[in-house]
Amino acid sequence: MKKRSVTVRVARWSALHPWRAVIGWLVFVVLCLGGGIAAGMNSATSEDFRVGEAGRAEALATEGGVQLRSTEHVLIRAASGPLDKGAADAAVKDITARMKALPEVASVADPVRSADGRVLRVQVELNGSEQDDQDTVPPLQAQTEAAAKAHPDLVIEETGDASVSKGVDGQRDKDLQFSEAITLPITLITLAVVFGSVVMVGVPLLLAVTSIMATMGLAMLASHLLPDTGVGMSMILLIGMAVGVDYTLFYLKREREERARAGGRLTSEALVEAAAATAGRAIVVSGLAVIVSTTALFLAGDVIFDSLATGTILVVAVAVVSSVTVLPALLVKLGRRTERRTAKRRARGKTVRTRDETNPGRVWSALLTPARKHPALTLCLSVLVMLGLALPALNLNLKNPARDSFSREIEAMKGYDRLLEAFPELRVRHLVVVRAEASQAADVRAALGELDRKAQADPLFSHPSGAPLLRSSEDRRTTTLELNAPHPTYSEKAEDSLDHLRQDYLPATVDKLPGVETAVTGEVPRGTDYVDHQNEKLPLVLGFLLLMTFVMTVFAFRSVVLGLLGAVLNLLSVGSALGLLVLVFQGDWAEELLSFVSLGGISSRVPLFLFVILFGLSMDYQVFVVSRIREAALNGVPTRQAVLDGIASSAKVVTSAAIVMVTVFASFVMLHILEMKQMGFVLAVAVLLDAFVIRVMILPAALLLLGRATWWPSRAIRRAEALAAQRYGAQTAADQRPFTGQGVARHG
Repeated sequence: MKKRSVTVRVARWSALHPWRAVIGWLVFVVLCLGGGIAAGMNSATSEDFRVGEAGRAEALATEGGVQLRSTEHVLIRAASGPLDKGAADAAVKDITARMKALPEVASVADPVRSADGRVLRVQVELNGSEQDDQDTVPPLQAQTEAAAKAHPDLVIEETGDASVSKGVDGQRDKDLQFSEAITLPITLITLAVVFGSVVMVGVPLLLAVTSIMATMGLAMLASHLLPDTGVGMSMILLIGMAVGVDYTLFYLKREREERARAGGRLTSEALVEAAAATAGRAIVVSGLAVIVSTTALFLAGDVIFDSLATGTILVVAVAVVSSVTVLPALLVKLGRRTERRTAKRRARGKTVRTRDETNPGRVWSALLTPARKHPALTLCLSVLVMLGLALPALNLNLKNPARDSFSREIEAMKGYDRLLEAFPELRVRHLVVVRAEASQAADVRAALGELDRKAQADPLFSHPSGAPLLRSSEDRRTTTLELNAPHPTYSEKAEDSLDHLRQDYLPATVDKLPGVETAVTGEVPRGTDYVDHQNEKLPLVLGFLLLMTFVMTVFAFRSVVLGLLGAVLNLLSVGSALGLLVLVFQGDWAEELLSFVSLGGISSRVPLFLFVILFGLSMDYQVFVVSRIREAALNGVPTRQAVLDGIASSAKVVTSAAIVMVTVFASFVMLHILEMKQMGFVLAVAVLLDAFVIRVMILPAALLLLGRATWWPSRAIRRAEALAAQRYGAQTAADQRPFTGQGVARHG
């Protein structure tokens, strides 16, 4: 007897002990969530985000205690008409006193009046670094609100680094709640259409939600090894709902096929075991492929991608575990309920109808017709369409989304706009950091003064009053110079100002001093260096992904041809989705339609994220579809017929799963954060193209044209076909012999 696989043995135990399996799963979820809450979340610090020259500059400045600090601005203006000097002075005095009394505040600058005299600005520096202060800003905001109430004739508001970051986080939380509110109903409707049963709809959602809960707890524990950046939980929700429903859907569909095929001759336990042998194995292989693909994110050498990878790997692993352990138990309980209901109907003399689960239906049959009847033409046209969609990707321009791209529904961003309207010179801050011997301090300050004079003559720079320019550490070894530019952070002029600083002014001044170390940081330098870092890592990650896609496909199906085909199809999906992303978000024609402000480019994290996640999710469909084809071929069905049968039997469930995924991803397009919009859009488009073009048009057409060569170099399919031919020949010969009454030939 053939030894059962681990997947089958686990499913069998679960089927025989359903309540133990269900209770065990719930205990696991509670332990994971409880352990995570007890351990707490270990969040990444500013040190974890440092990349390139900007990161080196921040390390030098922080070591000397002269780093860029988080800056808040309190704006004072009249509710209408000109600003009354007496009232404004009283408000400034009140605000200054309130802020200086707070332990979170490092310094309060003298008030600065705008060029038109209508706005006063009080600059407040917080203790700590520029990236760590959103948790300490609430006391400042409370004092600003109190001052506003104490001076009702004036409009007093606060904006700045920390308050904007706090507002973005709050908006992200609201956006995720909105996404959940949209995703769940549409997922319910899709599953109800697929299964025609309200009870069966609850199973995928129950497992997806509990898997997400368990993963959130595990992610909190994992954050003590790899710090969380705030995006991990978003990814757990995004991917968890998609793959959780996806895996359960495939398993459920296969169990229903086995039930329809058995016609009541097998128990629910036997049906679940049969489904585990096929769909269960496919889920494990698919989950493993997603996990292996996602590990490529660790090669990016970036704390944000580490957080994304950790969340994705954990939620996929938990979804796989739930699908092969507790799902069989739930199916057995539901199956017994179905059996009792069927028995009652038959006892009453009623006809029991069963749905043909292998019939794809008219719509899916129509979609498969071109590939079936004209594979060469379908392949050529489909590939040309995908390549055409990919063309805009050649003009891809990566940008680091900065504060200017945040939604104006955030109150702090409204104040930020009013701040820049009154003080446009404050848009960009560059910090030049110089490390030298203490004996060189005077020479360094003189060289930085010369650099400042050069910048003053450059229209790319601005010079706000009231801001400290030169700072030195207590040991006089580290000196900084702060320069400003009046351009949006993602604009070419802002980047040009950085280029002038790094390539022209520094070499002509400070770099001439012997033994000094210089570097430039700030929001623009950080973004520029981050994009350069991503561009440097992208070939490595893409190469790893292609290699892993090839290796996992060969491992799953023992076919080099399928491995190469899978890698090419994934590149087509990614290229087409990336082209559409560039077409929609890099220009400004869709700004009002999708409610965003174009950066003139794509967020630098999106392409790398797309490559990794889509390669993993595409393997889902590749594994499930090709598994059905290979299963038929191993049963002796000729390759052409196996392709048609396998595609037809899996088309409905693949496209249904794709609709669920597209719904989850598309809901992110309605969020306010531009990066999340782009991620949701590109993943939704990619899954849509992958499910309805790659898997329904290109894959079947390519496999039909390849024929038996599809399985090279594996000999298992050829042996199966030869054995089937022998069986068929023996059966034909037996049918042609006269009946002797001596028994029927057995066919092993």
